[in-house]
Amino acid sequence: MNEKEKKVRSMKTRGMIADTIVHIVLAVLAFIWVIPVAWIILLSFSTQKGSYVTSFFPKGYTLNNYIRLFTDRNILDFPQMFMNTFIIACCCCVISTFFVLSMAYCMSRMRFKMRKPYMNIAMILNLFPGFMSMIAIYYILKVFNLTDGAMIRVALILVYSGGAGINFYIAKGFFDTVPKALDEAAYLDGATRFQVFTKVTIPLSKPIIVYTVLNSFLGPWLDFIFAKVICRANAKYYTVSVGLWKMLEKEYIDSWYTCFAAGAVCISIPISILFVIMQRYYTDGLSGAVKG
Repeated sequence: MNEKEKKVRSMKTRGMIADTIVHIVLAVLAFIWVIPVAWIILLSFSTQKGSYVTSFFPKGYTLNNYIRLFTDRNILDFPQMFMNTFIIACCCCVISTFFVLSMAYCMSRMRFKMRKPYMNIAMILNLFPGFMSMIAIYYILKVFNLTDGAMIRVALILVYSGGAGINFYIAKGFFDTVPKALDEAAYLDGATRFQVFTKVTIPLSKPIIVYTVLNSFLGPWLDFIFAKVICRANAKYYTVSVGLWKMLEKEYIDSWYTCFAAGAVCISIPISILFVIMQRYYTDGLSGAVKG
């Protein structure tokens, strides 16, 4: 064996050792990440009541926690909370996605006088968390009678989707990678700007659309702060985050703790389904963009 072959074999050996170490580290991190998820799932089937759990694995398994979660409506109406959140999240998903993509396309393709100052202002505003304005937003909604009754859903939709357009930076960066030559070719064929946006840019932008849709859905689905401030004591219009928080209050935790775990599992199902469905379009969008 000559010196060159020894060097190649040594490099392969070092590469295999490095890959093995990386895989071991990733496996350990994945195991640590899965532990809380597995514990919540096991706890949702536990027969043990109260928040003082003595072991990782339940001493008994039952479906009563899920049954009670959807049938006991005397204190906390989880099905109503779930439906409230689902309606709000779906509406916000559609509105926010439209706002974000429209803003991103305008900032990427159009040139106007205040474009750069506006982008700088948007970047600065994104540095501040949205809940800093929740008191002002609440009183504005109160002036328009949007904090009582069925209008609470409308108020939450307005809050979650109203300022969504300011989060256009990531989508704009993706639109910047779409060749402008495609737009110019479409204009030569007589297409309008809206037709270029819907028939040229959007079909090539499925990955960023998937990202935007997921973020637009997850925001209302998981938010607690604005939902708590706007819903206040109107239990009929609680979202799932507020409802799960109520289950951990002092007067409910002993009897609703395992139901809280069941509710945590239930609210993860729509997110998982949406991710599985949208993931297919994500991969299709990547292949379409390469072909384009």
